[in-house]
Amino acid sequence: MRKLVYVILTSLAVALVGCVTINVYFPEAAAQKAADQFIGNVLDEATPAAPAPKVQKPVTKDDGQPSAMLLDLLVPAAYAADTPNIRIQTAATEAIRGRMQGRFQGALGDLLDSGAVGFTRDGMVAMRDAAKVPLSQRAQANATVADENRDRTALYREIANANNHPEWEAQIRTTFAKTWIEKARAGWYYQDASGAWQKK
Repeated sequence: MRKLVYVILTSLAVALVGCVTINVYFPEAAAQKAADQFIGNVLDEATPAAPAPKVQKPVTKDDGQPSAMLLDLLVPAAYAADTPNIRIQTAATEAIRGRMQGRFQGALGDLLDSGAVGFTRDGMVAMRDAAKVPLSQRAQANATVADENRDRTALYREIANANNHPEWEAQIRTTFAKTWIEKARAGWYYQDASGAWQKK
């Protein structure tokens, strides 16, 4: 008899936990918006102000009382929001943004303009054609590329951690990789899906 009660109670507990388990998915649209904003700021593009969030009135019954569904009670409002946000503004990401912006306005921008460096398909930058850099400046060019890649790696990790989802790091990197390439200026190089260099 005890075993039967134990099995029934265990089954009920599992069923209750299963009812309120929320599947946390990677919010691709929000990540794309975050990447557009961050990269736009780094590249000095004008970014439009974010629209004010829409406020929805609760649905009411004929008697004027708000209607509540069982799902509304079980799912927290944060998970029921129409558009989830990805947090990209922390002290660490702002410091990274400042360093990146300085590089794009200086040495890295010059390397991209010359075609020596390009955007890789994995969200980094790489030396594409070292012959375009004078021999006396190659060590500095390689250091600039290394600094940029170090900041990019830290950025993707920081965004994932700032959103309490370190497992999102690879997906954030992928989203940012696509956006770096989309926002590349005319004449800059990038890698296509097969890894071949293309000129924008």
